[in-house]
Amino acid sequence: MTATDRSRELIDVAAQAAADKLAHDIVAYDVSDVLAITDAFLLASAPNDRQVRGIVDEIEERLRKELDAKPTRREGERDGRWVLLDYVDIVVHVQHSEERVFYALERLWKDCPQLDLPEDARATRGRAAEHAGETGADATGNAENAKDGEQS
Repeated sequence: MTATDRSRELIDVAAQAAADKLAHDIVAYDVSDVLAITDAFLLASAPNDRQVRGIVDEIEERLRKELDAKPTRREGERDGRWVLLDYVDIVVHVQHSEERVFYALERLWKDCPQLDLPEDARATRGRAAEHAGETGADATGNAENAKDGEQS
């Protein structure tokens, strides 16, 4: 079984919305063969809590306006470190860069096929590392660790 056309449509709109709000490393996996509860996961990250919330808000608004889709569940919003939007057909994970590195969801789903995303979303891959270089932080966005690493 593969992700439905509806799931792919939801993924495309959500990925574009995340890219428009400058999310990093957007990727989507077709998990329909290994999970019965959803067809696809979308992962995106941002370097700070406020941007995580902004990305989540944009995804939710665009899916509602363009596809009349509302999440059945929204979790993690208060902390802004890892927000999950469950649309039944897809699940969107927007994580703070540190959580993205720590939990490494990509490792869990590496055997699942990646879904093709809009060009703007594909262009975000590697941006977390790029951003870390610009700010003097390591790939997790932690400037303290980067500074300590330079002294070693």
